[in-house]
Amino acid sequence: MFQGNAIVGQSGGPTSVINSSLCGVVQGCFELGQKDPNSKIDKVFGMQYGIEGFMQDKVLDFGSIDPATIEGLKTTPGSALGSCRHKVQDADFPVILEQLKKYNIRYYFLAGGNDTMDTIHRVEKYCKEQGYDLRGVGVPKTVDNDLFATDHTPGFGSAARYVALSVKQAGVLARDMKKVDQYVIFQTIGRDAGWLPAAAACAKVDPEDAPHIILVPEIPFEFDKFIAKAQETYDKYGFVSVVCGEGIRDANKVVVSSLDADGVEIKKEATLDKFGNQELGAMAGTSVAIALHRMLGKHLKRDGKTEGGCRGEFQVTESLPMCGADRTTALDIQEAWNCGRRAVELALEGQSGVMVTMNRVSNDPYKVEYETAPLQAVAVEAKPMPLEYVDAENLFVTKECVDYLKPLIGELPQYVKLF
Repeated sequence: MFQGNAIVGQSGGPTSVINSSLCGVVQGCFELGQKDPNSKIDKVFGMQYGIEGFMQDKVLDFGSIDPATIEGLKTTPGSALGSCRHKVQDADFPVILEQLKKYNIRYYFLAGGNDTMDTIHRVEKYCKEQGYDLRGVGVPKTVDNDLFATDHTPGFGSAARYVALSVKQAGVLARDMKKVDQYVIFQTIGRDAGWLPAAAACAKVDPEDAPHIILVPEIPFEFDKFIAKAQETYDKYGFVSVVCGEGIRDANKVVVSSLDADGVEIKKEATLDKFGNQELGAMAGTSVAIALHRMLGKHLKRDGKTEGGCRGEFQVTESLPMCGADRTTALDIQEAWNCGRRAVELALEGQSGVMVTMNRVSNDPYKVEYETAPLQAVAVEAKPMPLEYVDAENLFVTKECVDYLKPLIGELPQYVKLF
């Protein structure tokens, strides 16, 4: 008999459906925890503010929470348990183990991305070395869609829809206001993978429609090519819609937010986060969108006249796609819940050291199967977009990419135009 209590936590940035995964875990523990004759779950606890809060003894007993509130997690944005970005150090492991023993935790679930999977893996490994039986299962989460071994991650579909709708609506505005502003730049989050900027392509129906240029981290940024493509697009349509990922870099690995209006690097010291990653966007005090805005503002020619004759706008949504509950898809909510519940099933079956994955078996009709991947296979490293999804020549994405994205984003509204 493998019996004890379960604990679940959330880590890193939220998605609009991470609480649906939390709901799936909690409801799964309550509904399945006493049915298996060989594996039992007695109580279900939650980490308040992730592993950092757990070490500080901030623990929530889900047995005291109204079932209606737990059900309401499915459609609640943010991270209901509270989150953190704590990188576990060697000195933390004894503290974590004592906390696990204190609450008799034998089932350990975390919803998160690459770094979170690394945390589960390291904690489970340490417990095994210390002779403490613990089953750890990861629940995938990230709007970046950059986890290995899974077709996509819960949270990505809704964030992708947020981007596609935003670019579509901003594109209508830009088209109608092109006599005032000749270009618009929309920046998405996403350090190393271009899945979110690629999602903007689903907004496009006609050639004139936004977006016209999509810049992704997988392809090095080329200043001259960017300016030439923007000029060609402006000359053809009278305005330019650009979508960029925050992590795009040039051939020298310099982030584009560090380039001046001529595409030359501005020497400055990089700001790093707790995991050693370079801070981007607002945390770095600048953004790719602003850098691209300056480039076009200086070099784009209006009506064949001298450079610098154009003006434009930039839109940096930062974390809004991570919490936009009004644009969450029903599919994303259900898949997030399924992943949480499947994690409980796996733990009760005796599996540990794995993350729940989704394998797409059919695109039309859309269908996935729930499988697993070893935590060490998904921890730390990011999954880029396949290069066959990127149209590097035209600074866009391919039809194959759009076909992959459409089932996750769902149908978008179509708008009329008078001329």
